[in-house]
Amino acid sequence: MSLPSFDTLDALTTLADRLPEADSHAAEAARARQNALTKPPGSLGRLEQIAEFMAAWRGTARPEIWRAQALVFAGNHGICAQGVNPYPQEVTAQMVANFEAGGAAINQLCRANGADLSVIALELGRPTGDFTEGPAMSEADCLDALWQGASAVDEGADIVILGEMGIGNSTIAAALAAACFGGPVAEWVGPGTGSDKAGILHKVEVIERGLKRHGGVMGNAPAILAALGGREQAAICGAVLAARAARIPVILDGFICTAAAAVLYATDKRLLDHCLVGHVSAEPGHRKLLAAIHKRPVLEFDMRLGEGSGAALALGIVRSALACHNGMATFGEAGVSEA
Repeated sequence: MSLPSFDTLDALTTLADRLPEADSHAAEAARARQNALTKPPGSLGRLEQIAEFMAAWRGTARPEIWRAQALVFAGNHGICAQGVNPYPQEVTAQMVANFEAGGAAINQLCRANGADLSVIALELGRPTGDFTEGPAMSEADCLDALWQGASAVDEGADIVILGEMGIGNSTIAAALAAACFGGPVAEWVGPGTGSDKAGILHKVEVIERGLKRHGGVMGNAPAILAALGGREQAAICGAVLAARAARIPVILDGFICTAAAAVLYATDKRLLDHCLVGHVSAEPGHRKLLAAIHKRPVLEFDMRLGEGSGAALALGIVRSALACHNGMATFGEAGVSEA
């Protein structure tokens, strides 16, 4: 199915009721196959769990990945006017050009792990608003970015990996996480692209001002997305939702990508049931965020690059899980005696 149409952010709160759920019968059949393969049950650990997860969302006991789609959304942020990042916003467009030329880490990791990469730049010449002075996006702008993300998803894909690029968006991620899940702002803030101790303290102060200004929307996750988020964060949410409608599993990248999608979790926990988190970022807020949304990462490689790099790397693990699941012989096929 295609993503049901909605024209208000409030509509996100009831969307889970209209979206597909995991196929328990396919998951049970996949589990039965795992238990019949030539290995002690459970001996492949999370590879078995990933195979069952893929079966549940693809609706077949033996899922395969014929097409993996990688989407990287890029946006610019008005909060950069507060000096929260050591790099100028021009770097966002420069990195988009690097992606398009094939020169970034995400290009190499997509090539190595068999994903088709698309980069979607979202009005880089029109940054969002400075959330210390007003909302980052109007409802119309936020909805537009959501639908751009949704429309980027290929309904024929077997898995979607998501990433982002945007100078200043580690501040956005920390603000969204703090607004949705609470706790001291300092626990969500890290160096991002290289802020020093003073820079981190400044980011904390800026976010605290933003949260105070937008106190009226706390507890309303979709409204928080518009007030504090960016276009790439909204587009990630739209892509997650479109993938869910098409029963396509998603691999989220690190802290910034997870914080974007976590807005959906804060809206309705069911909205991220079809998502894996590719890795735990070295950005300090990510572990806290993963605990808040009850997700265990596939990998822990001390990465913090963003741009979908950890999700692309995790795709290789998912492919390996399915290779074992589909390619191994059962005890009966191999003529091996069971215990």
